[in-house]
Amino acid sequence: MSESHQPIAVALTGASGIQYGLRLIECLLTAGRDVYVMASQAAQVVANMETDLRLPSRPEEMQTYLSAHFGSAPGQLRVFGRQQWTAPVASGSNPPEAVVICPCTTGTLASVAHGICDDLIDRAADVALKERRKLILVVRETPFSTIHLDNMLRLAQAGAVIMPANPGFYFRPQTVAEIIDFMVARILDHLGVEHALGARWGDEG
Repeated sequence: MSESHQPIAVALTGASGIQYGLRLIECLLTAGRDVYVMASQAAQVVANMETDLRLPSRPEEMQTYLSAHFGSAPGQLRVFGRQQWTAPVASGSNPPEAVVICPCTTGTLASVAHGICDDLIDRAADVALKERRKLILVVRETPFSTIHLDNMLRLAQAGAVIMPANPGFYFRPQTVAEIIDFMVARILDHLGVEHALGARWGDEG
């Protein structure tokens, strides 16, 4: 673990847009941060559909796979299983610096909003809220129903950052990668992690 920072936890769920979460993990590792990763079963299916990655089901195998894919340093990336209740993120005695659910399904949104905690992703978010750590939910759905909006309001009032995957286009992106980086840059800004993913509004050049 870094001496100056606690790890950041990134949870991948089954909404479309898993590229956002994978790119976020890559950028955090590049910035020298330790990263905890959790992935729902649906996220593995979506990864197979939207990317060339084939995420293994077993946490140990996924950890080896992602570490090799991102070229992370030994021990920099750890993957925890959905029912791995001994993971650090499951307890307020050892919470990560922040939890980011990216992308976040509306089902996960609902579970977190109502404190259901059926799996480790829900529990990690619940711990972040109760310990007053940063919780960012990158919700990917359209349109939003009244239920979705109520759940987002409930979580915003509890201290979470609701950050729907709504990239801007004022910078005239030429590739999908640039659109992804726009969203990831916003997440990194809220995490306080330095990056150079693109020009900022009002900057010259």
